[in-house]
Amino acid sequence: MSPSPWILRWSHLLEPGAAVLDVACGAGRHLAWFGTRGHAVTGIDRDIEQARHTAPAAQLVHADIESSPWPLQEDGVVKTFDGVIVTNYLCRPLMDTVLASVAPGGVLLYETFATGNARVGRPSRADFLLQSGELLTICAPLDIVAYEQGYLPDPPRFVQRVAALRPPSDGTRLLESSRCAL
Repeated sequence: MSPSPWILRWSHLLEPGAAVLDVACGAGRHLAWFGTRGHAVTGIDRDIEQARHTAPAAQLVHADIESSPWPLQEDGVVKTFDGVIVTNYLCRPLMDTVLASVAPGGVLLYETFATGNARVGRPSRADFLLQSGELLTICAPLDIVAYEQGYLPDPPRFVQRVAALRPPSDGTRLLESSRCAL
């Protein structure tokens, strides 16, 4: 499976050699893609066997992140990455942890299913579908570089997706407005 066009489109926001975390990495398509571009890649999922073959150089963490403590922390402090990638995955209780995983000056690239998807396929349960504008609300502490919400035809699905930057540790905003339209 090819990397998400959204991830490819905004991957230039990551500095060369940036450390990248793929949350719920699945078969490892994004791990492999970022790895071939010189990034240090870490993937986390409850099933990492396919990712082992797809991205053999990746650091893989086997964990059920929905029912166990977040494994990428030490003494209660969440490990941060220069880039955090999430596609086709939503677990609202983990959203604060996902955001906390983005280092100061780092990038969040997130794309998942949204309300309306039940009309065209799976997932169809509200638990797995973002409500209108929900991803923008979740990402409010970040500088939004790009945001889309709507229908994509191939394959048919309703999505929300965001490319966002965490302000650097000095607190300066990277963009004049955190609600930029492209």
